[in-house]
Amino acid sequence: MIPSLIPPAHQRAAAALASTCGLVAACGILAACGSAAAPGAAPAQSQASTPASGSDGSASAPVSPAASTVAASTPAAPAGPAGCLSSGLQAQLGASQGTAGTIYQVIVLTNTSASSCTLYGYPGVSFVTSQGGSQVGAPATRNPAVTATQLTLVPGGKANALLAVHDAGAYPDCQLTGVDWLRIYPPGDFGSLYVQYKAQTCANTSNDILTVTAVSAGAGSAS
Repeated sequence: MIPSLIPPAHQRAAAALASTCGLVAACGILAACGSAAAPGAAPAQSQASTPASGSDGSASAPVSPAASTVAASTPAAPAGPAGCLSSGLQAQLGASQGTAGTIYQVIVLTNTSASSCTLYGYPGVSFVTSQGGSQVGAPATRNPAVTATQLTLVPGGKANALLAVHDAGAYPDCQLTGVDWLRIYPPGDFGSLYVQYKAQTCANTSNDILTVTAVSAGAGSAS
């Protein structure tokens, strides 16, 4: 055997150092294995939830805590009167006034049913040949002069809309024709009401002879 050229004291130090390095390396490998996470993995504190089993052994779907909170805190919508239908309304002509080639005619809607109902928005208005007859000319366009608000009509309660009838003779391309009836659709309903109204209009639909406001409370006025 060839004697070592490293002094005994240095040999002991080298052995200790090698032992320490081996231990550090091992710890480093263990630390790397324990801390590395797969890409996209959930954080360590997250745990997979196991659906609860029903009495028949089937798994029931987990309920989201957020969804439970929203459902518990959302109050039910209060019940209110239904919309007014043509079958429970009566249409009449109210006050009228003529100025500068336009006649302003109030249309009054009365709740003839035994229950309260609501109206909101604009009625549909057009000239027709007769009750249940064909439309003549263009329907009324909307006049934004009155802000639309929801009205509750008790039995016998009234609402009104202001109809403007412009002079048909003032339109150069007007196909002038006489009419005797107005057809009125209450706001939100496809049922119709009829009132007699004698006037002249344009048979062609390119001219806006009629304009109408949103409904407002009461019998109204033409001024």
